[in-house]
Amino acid sequence: MKKICVLAGVLISLLVTGIVVNAKQSQMQEDLAKEVFRFHVLANSDSDEDQALKMQVKEAVIAYMQEEIPESDSVETTKEWARSHLDAIVNLAKAVIREEGYDYPVMAEVTTCDFPDKTYGDITFPSGRYEALRIEIGEANGQNWWCVLYPNLCFIDAVHAVVPEEGKKDLKKVLQEDTYEMVTATSRFKIGWFFF
Repeated sequence: MKKICVLAGVLISLLVTGIVVNAKQSQMQEDLAKEVFRFHVLANSDSDEDQALKMQVKEAVIAYMQEEIPESDSVETTKEWARSHLDAIVNLAKAVIREEGYDYPVMAEVTTCDFPDKTYGDITFPSGRYEALRIEIGEANGQNWWCVLYPNLCFIDAVHAVVPEEGKKDLKKVLQEDTYEMVTATSRFKIGWFFF
């Protein structure tokens, strides 16, 4: 009987701890979502051709934004820039698609999207709802590409998917210390223990 009581106590303790950890993670994700602005491009399908086209559209749009997007010290300024340049972004994407011999429609919007856990180098953004500049190519049923527009993690070492120290410093400036520590934790185990 004693063993059953001890086992029940341990199970209840683990359940309560799990609920508290999940609540903390959820609150931290909501706080993080207020401070970052994401960008993603959805391919028409998962075919090799559509995935390659998605990457060409992504490259063209990032090159355009790198030239045109002003230095920003707030997430709202970056979102407003994106909203006011949606037509230009769509026209650029359509031009790339036509040049490659396709006629897929393109939609771009600033919207709130559900994202799964995403890792970029050694930074992990937890799953949840985030505002993003979203480009949909054709049916938008294919794998997507993503990055973070604010703070700017899109224009740095995308080839190796490594966030250099400068990018981490920019991220650290806009996040609360505990939120920054969470996104730079490199494993689920480390993230879970972070909340204890």
